[in-house]
Amino acid sequence: MARDATRYEKLRDYLQKQTRDEFELSFTEIEDIVGFPLPRTSQRARFWEKERNPEDAMPQRNAIRDGGFEATRLSDATGVRFRRLGMKRVFR
Repeated sequence: MARDATRYEKLRDYLQKQTRDEFELSFTEIEDIVGFPLPRTSQRARFWEKERNPEDAMPQRNAIRDGGFEATRLSDATGVRFRRLGMKRVFR
């Protein structure tokens, strides 16, 4: 398995253990989980959003999906909201 494919395994494992259906993590908390600094591109929403086609697959997105979640960067760019796959969105 390539290094990039395993780089976000700790995030996947963390997500698989979650009992919450939705929660937020700061970028610092995510860095603590994965054990390395996130790249600058992690500040962009596109870094976290699920891919629209297979050519856009990225290791962090695969880890999030394999962990049973989808992710969205927070609008204030301080972290990421994780929502369990298959959950209906509730608009408030």
